[in-house]
Amino acid sequence: MTRLTQPIAVVDAFTSQAFRGNPAGVCLLDGPAPSEWMQLVAREMAHAETAFVWPLADHESGFFSLKWFTPTTEVDLCGHATLAAAHWLWQSGMLPIGQPARFATLSGPLGATLDGDWIELDFPAEPAQAVPAPPELADMLGAKPVWVGRNRLDYLVELTDAAQVRALTPDLSRFGPLGFRGIIVTAAGDEGYDLVSRGFFPNVGIPEDPVTGSAHCALAPYWAAKLGKTELSAYQASARGGELRLRLDGVRVKLRGQAVTTLEGRIWGP
Repeated sequence: MTRLTQPIAVVDAFTSQAFRGNPAGVCLLDGPAPSEWMQLVAREMAHAETAFVWPLADHESGFFSLKWFTPTTEVDLCGHATLAAAHWLWQSGMLPIGQPARFATLSGPLGATLDGDWIELDFPAEPAQAVPAPPELADMLGAKPVWVGRNRLDYLVELTDAAQVRALTPDLSRFGPLGFRGIIVTAAGDEGYDLVSRGFFPNVGIPEDPVTGSAHCALAPYWAAKLGKTELSAYQASARGGELRLRLDGVRVKLRGQAVTTLEGRIWGP
């Protein structure tokens, strides 16, 4: 009995260098697959997210369904795996180079366009609203917040400066009771960037995410208001590191990044 296989790749997102940025699995499917199988594949891939993509109509229309899974759960929004999916759709020949990709997702319609070596994602802005800091937050982070906010996904915490963000060693074992996906920590940028950040999401199986596109849907409106500019350069200061260019466009955020494919293969299908 012949078993079906599906194309799968690993793409490093928000970087121009292999083995930096944020690696994502990307699995191209002919059609919908059981969620249980996609979750098992994401666990096997063991990256922060694995994207599953299949055409909703003739693939030449550029319209695809897109789902994201961490090793433990399905998530509503993921920037780096969307960028990785668009990159591999073009690289694999599923879409002609330069034709826009359109995705139907749990966070509504998303788009990706290619501009030279850069991919631009069209995402919803996710502004955070100021909230009282949870009493345990400073101890959990090991740093005193300057400002604390929250959106539907995460807490957003500003610290004093970029050096504090880079040196942070939070107690991840205490994040669970917060009840949200995680915490985005940020400060005004250094080394020529407008802002720096790090993202911690142990509640969905990601202790520290190397580069988090969806976090910048909160960071862009926050820093645009603080700095009085709608175009921003951002660096996520994880061990792997990643670079983004941001543009706030009303209720949308344009996320720009680069990507590199590091592995291609096939996986047993559902």
